[in-house]
Amino acid sequence: MKKIIKYVILDILRSRTIIGYTLLLMALSFSVFNVETNSSKGILSLLNVILIIVPLVSIIFSTIYIYNASEFIELLVSQPLKRKSIWISQFAGLSLALSISFLIGCGIPILIFDGSDAGIMILLMGLFLSVIFVSLAMLAAVFTRDKAKGIGISILLWLFFSLLYDGLVLFLLFQFMDYPVEKGLVALSMFNPVDLSRILILLKLDISALMGATSAIFNNFFGQTPGIILAFTAMLMWILIPLGISIRKFNTKDL
Repeated sequence: MKKIIKYVILDILRSRTIIGYTLLLMALSFSVFNVETNSSKGILSLLNVILIIVPLVSIIFSTIYIYNASEFIELLVSQPLKRKSIWISQFAGLSLALSISFLIGCGIPILIFDGSDAGIMILLMGLFLSVIFVSLAMLAAVFTRDKAKGIGISILLWLFFSLLYDGLVLFLLFQFMDYPVEKGLVALSMFNPVDLSRILILLKLDISALMGATSAIFNNFFGQTPGIILAFTAMLMWILIPLGISIRKFNTKDL
């Protein structure tokens, strides 16, 4: 299992796509911090990069990698290895490689210019989002043999969590604006890892007013230790549940 993980990591880190991704993140991070005199404003400017680019690259690259590695996976399945171990090794290799790329691209500039709680939080959220969208990519890839369909499902998942989900929440707020639905927003935020990451980062930046009238609700809930623990537990579930479903599907899949 360790040998498979090591092979996957080295194979991915040699990829021109990942090298380009790392350099792009580094260039954007240094540019943002050099333009902004205030490091907090730099973190805020970098927020959209973390919430849009990191999930997009993680889910698309991981989906394509799984399809391209199908022959290698079939070879491993023919060996006396458990399918569960093979799938987890692929997941671990992808997650570690993308996390390393993110830490080099964004982690170095952030730690140089802003080592505050907000800087640490945006690094943690970037790592979580990288791993979460790898898990979602593997779920999409295992459900269909068609590469085009798999990539299409991955793009739709990214669009839903990054763009469409917020629109649906705003629509619900508009429809039920006469009712006290603020507390329901806390529950709804748990169903979107991108929104959850945004809330935790904005609260650490102490500019929760940007979240509008519900900022007090978020601050009271996520600003306390139990709320933070629940938020990180929800992020962990976003990794484990899709991965668990994909493992079950892979165990019974006819290759």
